[in-house]
Amino acid sequence: MTVQFSFDNSYARLGAGFHQPVAPTPVAEPGLILLNRGLCAELGLDAEALDGPLGAEILSGNRLPEGAEPIAAAYAGHQFGNFVPQLGDGRAILLGEIVAPDGRRFDLQLKGSGPTAFSRSGDGRAALGPVLREYLVSEAMAALGIATTRALAATRTGEPVLRESVLPGAVLARIASSHVRVGTFQFHAARGDREALRRLADHVIARHDSEIAGGSDPYRAFFEAVCARQARLVARWMATGFVHGVMNTDNTSIAGETIDYGPCAFLDAYDPDAVFSSIDRGGRYRYANQPGIARWNLARLAECLLPLFDADDDKAVAIAEDGLRGFAEVFEAAHLEAFRAKIGLATQEPEDATLIEDLFAVMARAKADFTLTFRRLGAVADGSDPDAALREGFGDRASLEDREAFSAWTERWRTRLQRDASDPAEIRAGMDRVNPALIPRNHLVETALGAAASGDLGPFLRLNAALAAPFTERPDQADLAARPPERETPYRTFCGT
Repeated sequence: MTVQFSFDNSYARLGAGFHQPVAPTPVAEPGLILLNRGLCAELGLDAEALDGPLGAEILSGNRLPEGAEPIAAAYAGHQFGNFVPQLGDGRAILLGEIVAPDGRRFDLQLKGSGPTAFSRSGDGRAALGPVLREYLVSEAMAALGIATTRALAATRTGEPVLRESVLPGAVLARIASSHVRVGTFQFHAARGDREALRRLADHVIARHDSEIAGGSDPYRAFFEAVCARQARLVARWMATGFVHGVMNTDNTSIAGETIDYGPCAFLDAYDPDAVFSSIDRGGRYRYANQPGIARWNLARLAECLLPLFDADDDKAVAIAEDGLRGFAEVFEAAHLEAFRAKIGLATQEPEDATLIEDLFAVMARAKADFTLTFRRLGAVADGSDPDAALREGFGDRASLEDREAFSAWTERWRTRLQRDASDPAEIRAGMDRVNPALIPRNHLVETALGAAASGDLGPFLRLNAALAAPFTERPDQADLAARPPERETPYRTFCGT
């Protein structure tokens, strides 16, 4: 039996300056943990053929499918604000680009498939926990409608990985629109290679923005398109309470997809200064700072593109500044649109932003649960349970002052809803379509990963299946939707490298 992959490897054709050829290092005992059959169908892959020993061989890197051209991509990056001129795929190998039945192109990459020229003394392997975390959260993000890389499969290796302790090894088969990052442009800019920058930009334009390829100012239009994609992406993060945790420029996708889920987490109690990553000691990538960091990262991209914008330095800088202003405008509009929808507003009024900000202030002071507060506002809007948001979102911890402040806000909100003149049932339905009942709650993710490390995949599989329908409430999933237990210490995430 064989599995056909429709490969057409355009990035590999860019040449040696962009990547290094490398074959995955075979593993001892590959075994599939989970195959994403729905994604197989989208990609035109035979799930029946992949869901077994042959698939485990291919998706672990032990056997190369026909047409694969395995490479490790070169890139640089600002890591926590500090520039590193060479990073690259140190534990990930791009097998090739799959052309799906609908003509879309996707990278197939294996994470944890062995050392490359960019491993910097690392072993190139991945532990089971981080692989399952990325599988779970990236697929949850896709179900939430947020642009993201996807998980095709998780495969055990049958080999240990040494980190702080000995852990079971695994490989993640990841799908992305592309793996080009801001850091990819930085790699060539740092070397002063203007021709490589132009070739890279032309490649990305052809892949993601082909409609601008023949325009009079394609590089300006390309930068504006990247800025708009990042603005809309981060607005969606904010509307879901997602904290990426490591928004380095090498983790900023040109395609506008969420990429690299190492120390990510979701807000439980609303806190604009929430930081979960154990290595983000200064709070650089805290929840509220994500839009500013995205703009900062795009400014670094603009610096790389200046020679392509215009031969006149002043004109090139003006183009860059215009693009960054465009990011701010798109983000502000997308953010406001997202939160208008979350509180049931179908029309626009000038004071809507203030109404939303005032809700944030009340939620922050009361440490209200982000997901439950917005979800239960639907029951307040249609009158079916007027106390739902207070009872479940704010909980017993809310003081009398917090409850009174929220009640006062609710009255203002009700008055605003009346001016929309929408049917309460329609308002509730619209809110429930954008306010998830389920997110990857941090404590549930940790429980599932801990059980998996001990050989019990049940909690992981149950949570993964539930998160595929995040806007649907079911009685048998009430424990997955409930606010988390009180913690004595702040929740912390770790990179997993």
